[in-house]
Amino acid sequence: MTNNVTRGFECEIKKVEPEKRDDAVGLIFDVFMEFEAPDYLSEGVETFKNTALFNEKFLDTLEMYGAYIGERLIGIIATRNLGNHIAMFFVNKNYHRQGVGKKLFQVVAENSTANEIKVNSLPYAVAVHHCLGFADTDIEQIVNGLKFTPMKFTKCKESEVTDN
Repeated sequence: MTNNVTRGFECEIKKVEPEKRDDAVGLIFDVFMEFEAPDYLSEGVETFKNTALFNEKFLDTLEMYGAYIGERLIGIIATRNLGNHIAMFFVNKNYHRQGVGKKLFQVVAENSTANEIKVNSLPYAVAVHHCLGFADTDIEQIVNGLKFTPMKFTKCKESEVTDN
C-alpha cells in the first residue's frame, strides 16, 4: 500500500491478509500482555481475550492494516464500522515512538468513510491518541474489567484547510 521511511528504517503499511491474521493476533497479544494487562484485574484480561482477541466472529468484522519491515509485522491497527472505529492498535515495543503508529493511523484516516473516527483507548495508549489528535469524549470507564477512555478524532473538512 504505502512505503514509508520512519525514523531511519523503511516500513510498508498494507492490509493484513487473512492467512497472516494469526501473526497480527500474536503481536496484539504480546503487546497487550506487556503494556496493558499488568494494570488490569484478571477479569479484564479474560474479557479482552474472549470477546476480541481470540473471538473469530469479532476478528472477521475487522479490517486490519499492518506495518511491515520486509515480511516482519511490527505494528497493527484494526478497524470496524467502515473504518470509523479503531478496535485494536498495537506496535511492537522495539518500534514505539518511531512513527509506526502514526503511519498506521494515517492509512485509517485516509480510508475512513466518516468525518469522525472513534476509539476506546486503553490506558497505556491515551497519550498516543492525544498526540494523533484524538480528544476525550468521556472519563475513563471500566466495563467487564476493561479500562478505556472513549475518544474521537475529527477530520478537517477541506473547506477548513487554509494555506498560511
